[in-house]
Formats: sequence, C-alpha cells, structure tokens
Amino acid sequence: MYTKKFLLIVCLVLSFSFGFVSAQICGESLFFRPTSTYAINRLLVLSTLASNVSSREGYYNASVGEGPGRIYALGLCLPGTDPTVCSDCIQLASVSLLQNCPNQTNSWFWRSEDDTNTICFVRYSNRSFFNQIDLRPREEFIYDLDFIGDVAKYKRTWGGFMERMISAASSSSPGSLAGRHYAANTTSLSGSRTIYALMQCIPGISSADCNACLQENVRYYQSCCGGKQGGSVRRPVCFFRFDLYWFRNAFHNIASSPPPQSSQDGQELQPTTPPPPPPDGKTISTGVRMALIVSTGIFIALLALGLFVFKRRQSYNTLNLENDDDIISLESLQIDVKTIEAATDQFSETKKIGQGGFGVVYKGTLPDGTKVAVKRLSKNSGQGTEEFKNEVVVVAKLQHRNLVRLLGFCVEGDEQILVYEFVPNKSLDYLLSDPIKRQQLDWAKRYNIIGGIARGILYLHQDSRLTIIHRDIKASNILLDDDMNPKVADFGMARIFGMDQTQANTRKIAGTFGYMSPEYALHGRISMKSDVYSFGVLVLEIISGKMNSRFNEKDDSAVNLVTHAWRLWRKGSALKLLDPAFGQRYQSEEVRRCIHIALLCVQKDPGDRPMMSKIILLLSSSKITLQRPRAPGFYFQSSLDQDLEAEGLDSFGKQIHCSVNDASITELDPR
Repeated sequence: MYTKKFLLIVCLVLSFSFGFVSAQICGESLFFRPTSTYAINRLLVLSTLASNVSSREGYYNASVGEGPGRIYALGLCLPGTDPTVCSDCIQLASVSLLQNCPNQTNSWFWRSEDDTNTICFVRYSNRSFFNQIDLRPREEFIYDLDFIGDVAKYKRTWGGFMERMISAASSSSPGSLAGRHYAANTTSLSGSRTIYALMQCIPGISSADCNACLQENVRYYQSCCGGKQGGSVRRPVCFFRFDLYWFRNAFHNIASSPPPQSSQDGQELQPTTPPPPPPDGKTISTGVRMALIVSTGIFIALLALGLFVFKRRQSYNTLNLENDDDIISLESLQIDVKTIEAATDQFSETKKIGQGGFGVVYKGTLPDGTKVAVKRLSKNSGQGTEEFKNEVVVVAKLQHRNLVRLLGFCVEGDEQILVYEFVPNKSLDYLLSDPIKRQQLDWAKRYNIIGGIARGILYLHQDSRLTIIHRDIKASNILLDDDMNPKVADFGMARIFGMDQTQANTRKIAGTFGYMSPEYALHGRISMKSDVYSFGVLVLEIISGKMNSRFNEKDDSAVNLVTHAWRLWRKGSALKLLDPAFGQRYQSEEVRRCIHIALLCVQKDPGDRPMMSKIILLLSSSKITLQRPRAPGFYFQSSLDQDLEAEGLDSFGKQIHCSVNDASITELDPR
C-alpha cells in the first residue's frame, strides 16, 4: 500500500520536474510516420538550423520539400546574442524537439537559460506560420513567491510598465533591433527594487498581431498570478518574462524607467531580498526543491535506462546506413567552412577539378590527410538548397562500393558544400569525350563499368533500406576510382519512395534530356523504370564511345544515339556501333548482348523494360534468352526506317509481320 503511494508520489514529482524543466510544446493532432519524407525533411532542417540562424544575425526561416512532405521551420535568438551562444541554444532546442516530439508535425520551444544569458526559439510545422498569429497553446512559468510590501501599488506600477513594454515591442520599425518586435527595459520601484521585463515576437507577424499576443500574455498573468515576484508566459509567436532581478545581458546599459509616484497614503513599497537567479530563469518553492532533490537519484537511474532503450531504437536525429550497427549522426558529418577553406587553399583555382551548373568541384586535403572532392554549390545555381539537402540525406544513408561516399557537408551563411571521397579518375564522360583518354578503356574495363553501374542502381532501387530513384543517371555522374571501378554520384535530384510505392508524378522535371525516359520527360511519371531507361542510354554511350548529347553521325540521319543504335540493330549491323578504339580486342557476342540489353532498357513502354535485378542476371549469364526489343522511346523515324519496314526485315534480316513503328516524333523544350 505504502509502496504504491510512494511510487505514485515519485511519478508525480518526476512528471512535475520534467514539465518544469522542459519547455517544448509538441503538437497533439497531426502525426507523421518515422520513415516518411516529412520525417527526413524535419531531421534535415533542424540539424542545420543552428548554423543558419547564427550566421544570419539570429533569425532564419525556411521551407523544405513538396506536398505532404513539406516542412516549415523557424529559428530565432534575441537581438545582439553572440553567434556561438545563439548556435548552441538553437542546437539544444532542435535536439530537444527531435527527441521529445518524435512524430508530431507541429512543435515549438522557447528555450531560456540564465547561466548563458540566452533565450532562443525553434518552431516547425507542416503548414506555413511565418506571417500568422497563433495564440494557442500557451505555456507559463509563474513563481510561487508573493511580493512583500504594498501589493496594490506594486500591481499599478507593474501594469503601467507592461503597457509601455508592449507598445515598445509591437511598434518596432524595420531595420533596427526593435524591428524584431523586441523590447527589454527596467523600471524602478520605491526603495531599492527594480522590475526587469523582456518581450519578443517572432519576425514576420504584424505589429497589431504582436501587440495582441503580448496583451494576452499580460492579461493571463494578471488574471492568475498578479502580485507574484516573477514569471514567464509563452505562445507560438511571442515571449514575455519579468523578474525583480537582472536575468539577461539585455539589461546592460539600460537606464531604468522613472520610478512611480508614491501612493496617496504616502507609503513606499517595502524592499525585499531578491531570490537567487534560478536555472532556466525560474524560481521554485522550497517544497518543489526538496522534491527535486529526493527524485534526483531516481531520475538519474531512469535516465540511464531511457538512454539504453533509446540507443536500441532507431534515433530520430541520426541517419542509418545499411547495417543496424552503422549509424551516422547527421551532426557528426558537419564540417565547418574554415576547415574546408584550408583543405582547398581558399578554393584556389589550382584545386579546381570540375565545374557544372551546380557549381565547382575542388580537390582538397583534410587535416588528417584524407583526400576529398569538395562540391561547392553555386549561389546562382538552379540546383539550390533543396537539391543540396536532398543529397545530404540520401547519400548519408547509403553505403555501397558502386556509390560515391559522402564524408561531410557544410551549411554556413550562403555556403552549401558537400565533401566526398576523392575519386582520382574523374568522371566517365571525361574519359569518353577525349579520344586519347578513351583508349584507356578497353572492352574488359567497359564491361566491368557497365556491371558496376548496374549493381549501384540495383542497390538504390531494391537493396538499400530506402527505395531511391536517382533521376539523373548519366556519364558525368559516374566517377571512376584507381581501378576504374564505377561509383554513381550526384543525388541532388534523387527521389525517395515509400515502402509500397512503385511510381510517382511530379510537375518539376529534373534531370538531363537525352537520358530521360519518355513517360518522365513528357508526363512527369517517375519509377524505377525511369532509371532503367537512363542506364540503357549510358550503356550505348559506353559501347560506342559517343555521347548522346553530342551525337553527330555524318553517314546517318539519326538525331540521337538511341535511334542510331536501333537502326544498326534492325539492319543486323549492331557491331558497327562499337567504338573504333577497340580495334579487334573485344568479344563480339558479349558486345552484341550488351547492345541488346541496352535496347531493352530504352523501350518506349516502361513495362517492356527489365528491372535492374534482371539486367544484372542477363549481364552475368549468356544462357538466358533475351526478348526481342521493340522501337525505343524517342526513336525518330526516317525514310530509311520506312524502307526497312517495307522489306519486312527485323534486326537479324528475318521476315517480320508487323510494324515496329509505334513512337511519335516529339519536340522537347528543355527548361
């Protein structure tokens, strides 16, 4: 009996103490799945919020993702807060939300610490809130110490001071510290006492909304707790706190407001000894203090147990790799910009090894001697913040010998940088487009490259924990290591599918024309078969040594490599596609089989294209019979094709009984 009562008391004390210390408010209505796109976007935006807020004078808001996965987030520090202190506060608030609000779509946290003189705010939601007033829910911390002295006069002085504070905070002008809807001031009481008050609204809301929110805070305090010596009331868009002692650096060099007039009876407010500054700016009663002391030992034991259980579960602030034991914290991958500048000699031109629409790639050396490739996104790049963050999340989750490995990233100010393992032989298109360097790639190496690319894509589609559609498989995104082993790179356009999802639609067509499948380029339909089509085009490039984007065959009216390959196949001259650099050093049946597989990959109908698992099987076994390919997607018919059809010949010169021309000519306008 007594044991049960004791346990109940302990539970109540612990829950009270947790509620008293913790200030985050977790949403109660809408939730998300831990493996959803929203969960990934939340982890990403909160993990980089601290550096963004501290590098932007203490305020930053952003939205990440599209549709149901879109998240809106905001971080705020008091004006004038040291950037390092601000960053630490935002980081702790973000981690607290990740841990204590595991699957709520709308949560916020006003974090307050006296020992570091810090107040900061973090909020995220699945709806835009940047310019809207939200008065619910409310959170308050009211002290249980009554004012000693003339309480009526104290209340009058307090009320007048609060009205002046609300007016100062809500009538702020843009471009100043007050432009943040912020005010901190003091007023003197008779005797030696001073009232310290601080008010803050989030930037973006109007002065009227800020005024309304702060008025609500003050009214609530007056209705419940007038006459107490201090307290704090917090809402999703505003913060209010006052005390009878100094509690922030904000009060340095602030002259107190004029002391109030004496009351009509001439009495002065009696001085009282101010309470010592408590942790997190809160005064607690002796009874609560004793309860906390008694519960400390139990709390530590429960905390240790909780940490043990927490480590065993999938963490919401980590990114998992293929094995349960391989867990990489997103925070642990962050590299500060000074380290990267030192590694690249301040982004020296002599360190530049590549450049594209996304920006510039530099070769660098980290302090431990590791050679790295530093991908610095251009500030004017069309592939901006969204693609960058997407790439961090996707690549950090993946480990495969045929995928490039992410070593770190940096988000500071306007800098968005990815740090990869250094792959010395550059990209596949670099070798294929150079007649001299192309000779380094004999048939055995090219065949190995084809198989390695296929295994890398298969891992993305089926073998990793996530189903990932790359959406930009092309020669420039295939890197080659010392042994010419391929590594699929550049996941800025990648799309993550749900467990049971097989395809998706998008209005934003991202990728490279010439490698895009017809259903994706024309209708925005994404699936694994989109990557299969791109893989087929890439195989034709590897075999021919010709780039689809720069295809120009004088003796053929074909406008692209796919059409050229199809015509040679139908005429029974498939081996004419082969790169002349091979000479006679190749296996004709192996080459012919690879061309056949490539043509199956570029079929117009996605249903006619094989899955990557079957492609690998077809590449590794010559005993499996291949299906006859049909006209490929983006196949451009000419009079030559009509002559072949009139003769009724297939690719082996055998009679056919139906037309293979089932593709229309389409004009593409790249965006």
